[in-house]
Amino acid sequence: MTAAARERLQVQAPVLCISAVAWILLLAGPGCTAMQVYHSGMTGISSSSTLGMLLMPNSPAPLALGWALMLAAMMGPLLSEPVLHVRDRSFARRRAHAIALFVAGYSAVWMAVGVVLLGLALVAELVAPESYVPVTLAIVIALVWQFSPVKQRCLNRCHAHRELAAFGWAADIDAIRFGLTQGVWCAGACWALMLIPLLISRGHLEAMAAVTVWLFAEQLEKPGPLCWRRRGPGTAVRIVVAQARMRLSVLKTT
Repeated sequence: MTAAARERLQVQAPVLCISAVAWILLLAGPGCTAMQVYHSGMTGISSSSTLGMLLMPNSPAPLALGWALMLAAMMGPLLSEPVLHVRDRSFARRRAHAIALFVAGYSAVWMAVGVVLLGLALVAELVAPESYVPVTLAIVIALVWQFSPVKQRCLNRCHAHRELAAFGWAADIDAIRFGLTQGVWCAGACWALMLIPLLISRGHLEAMAAVTVWLFAEQLEKPGPLCWRRRGPGTAVRIVVAQARMRLSVLKTT
């Protein structure tokens, strides 16, 4: 293994472990995600209830904790590259501190986005309880956003890693700013897809897993032109097909 590969593994392993632990907690403890926490307190509340009554069974703390757990599970695989960038541009004694500041900035953006997305999901529950209309509409919005030039701009900016100062307050500010900007562009690219699992009460974790795989595969794509066009995880599909062919050829020769 090369030195560069070892450096990458030192970042990827803990990031993926955190994501794996979050998934284990979600699978082992049904009702841990934000919308599962919400739906667990909905028993006995009618569709004619007001938004205030819908929010009453759950305080903001469990919803925020559930959303944070969803983020750790779904966004963990997307953070390897930016975290590696922060690590590579920080002195050894500052690496843990710089990475923590980056993650804090990134998480702050997504927690704020969560307020909006959860609010939309709760309103959808109020307007059309137990209906497939909200999730169908969300899928249509996600498809339109997927093809839009704005989505491509967000994806391009997710690949752009800014220079970071090496010393003092400037280094701390740069790490936080990098986390904030990465969070903003990542949220811009992912928000429409992230909304879909929030609108699904049955099969919620399965939808989360599907969206996570799609977002991770989408990250493998190179920056592209800003235009309306079909976008998908083509690179990931080609990698999987190439690996499958290679393994089949090995089996045939043995």
